[in-house]
Amino acid sequence: MSLRARDREQLEQRLGYQFQDPVLLARALTHSSAVAPSRRTSESYQRLEFLGDRVLGLVIAHMLSERMPKSNEGELSRTLNSLVRKETCARVARRLGLGPFLHLGESEARTGGAEKDAILGDVCEAVIGAIYADGGLDPAFTFVTRMFGDNLDVTQARRADAKTALQEWAQAQGLEPPSYIETARSGPDHAPVFTISVSVRGYEPITATGNSKKLAEHQAAEKFLVREDVWSHPQ
Repeated sequence: MSLRARDREQLEQRLGYQFQDPVLLARALTHSSAVAPSRRTSESYQRLEFLGDRVLGLVIAHMLSERMPKSNEGELSRTLNSLVRKETCARVARRLGLGPFLHLGESEARTGGAEKDAILGDVCEAVIGAIYADGGLDPAFTFVTRMFGDNLDVTQARRADAKTALQEWAQAQGLEPPSYIETARSGPDHAPVFTISVSVRGYEPITATGNSKKLAEHQAAEKFLVREDVWSHPQ
């Protein structure tokens, strides 16, 4: 399990970090489908993803504690959760162009695994874990700050957790929690598009689409909040 020297150099330039142990970078890009079942724990990105998820959460928590000095624990937690979602990690992976470098099993590659949000999000976390395992917290902190912090807008991050905001609004109105229903699915299996309808008793339902059910639910919740003037129209 290794990367060609040219590929490794290109990736390290994008990451802004040079690995002492290149095997860690190769492992961070290896999906379990590309490894024999008996070696998946040790040779796929699974353990690095677990590690990177925790490092990402720590760094983002530190950033938020500095940028939101007047927020309570609940607001900090909701904002953090909206910033470390798989969709956010997948966007970072796409910015870095990691897809073409992934090592996938034949079936996963054939079904477009290199473009799936779930896999790209996992790989982004695995890369963070690999940087941390190779060089410690300082380079991992630098990487997360650069890739996640440059575009960190706390106001937009708060908006991202629209489902929580809608549930709290419904509760404040004395209503039952919002209901989310999948009304349609289109597109190929490797790049599906989901249509989700959200309804609150006494209000007209509203629909939205996304490339995952979770994203479509958030979009529908935000549209509902904007329509009812709970939130201003997104910029």
